[in-house]
Amino acid sequence: MDKIALICDSTSDLKSETYSKYNIKMLPFKIIYKNEEYLDRISIEPSEVYSRLPEEIPTTSLPDLQTIDDTFSEVEKEGFTHAIVISISSGLSGTFNAINLVAENHPKLKIHVFDSRTLSIGTGLTVLKCAEMIEKGFDFDTIVKELPIYQSHTSMFFVIDTLVYLKAGGRIGKVAGTLGELLNIKPIISVNEDGVYYIYSKARGKKQGLNKLISIAKESLAKGPCFVCVMHGGAEDQAKFVYSQIKDDPNLKGTYFSDISPTAGVHTGAGLVGVAIAESY
Repeated sequence: MDKIALICDSTSDLKSETYSKYNIKMLPFKIIYKNEEYLDRISIEPSEVYSRLPEEIPTTSLPDLQTIDDTFSEVEKEGFTHAIVISISSGLSGTFNAINLVAENHPKLKIHVFDSRTLSIGTGLTVLKCAEMIEKGFDFDTIVKELPIYQSHTSMFFVIDTLVYLKAGGRIGKVAGTLGELLNIKPIISVNEDGVYYIYSKARGKKQGLNKLISIAKESLAKGPCFVCVMHGGAEDQAKFVYSQIKDDPNLKGTYFSDISPTAGVHTGAGLVGVAIAESY
């Protein structure tokens, strides 16, 4: 019988109890300030990132190669024969390529690295699906074949308070970012099939942006059963409002509520609210 380890990076935005429940190994991103460096979700929390943004916008870096190598060595020592690693989109980070590079050093471990082509709890949805399949005893090959099918039925959308940090990080054009701020336009941002950000829609003001997220979730729920995640970055009350508008839908088959990682918070600032949806198939 396959003994399968599950590994993901810290931007999957799962709760600590979820990692513990399913024995998921986490590869932490790095948050880098001028005078110090932190490990995402381990030595720094999102609230600290937000409080320090007015003074300094840090940079972020993917999990280092040694940490990835040590994690593979750890699962080998624990007796795992196989490993599935689910990463943030290769269109947004070099993490996927780094993991594949290190995997070559562990020929005794059968490793599959899956590019989620999304981020945050959008990636987390696929990690949860994989964890549940492992728990139910599915074999390695079956899970590997199922992941891209499941991922193709997921989507993620988010709205943020300010475009300043996405603009600073080069995630959106400086002209578009400045115009958006002046006009109080809140873009609804998603990730395309190549795993790259694109503007799905636009709203005038945050309230309209939240209502658009609710409409997106309800459109999917109207088509059939869905699992819906609600995420936030320093905007818990707004995220709870979004959740309150969908929680009683008869087609809601499950929910997950979480905050975004410090790494994501560096690029968005406080005020993000988003939904990730997995449609049944």
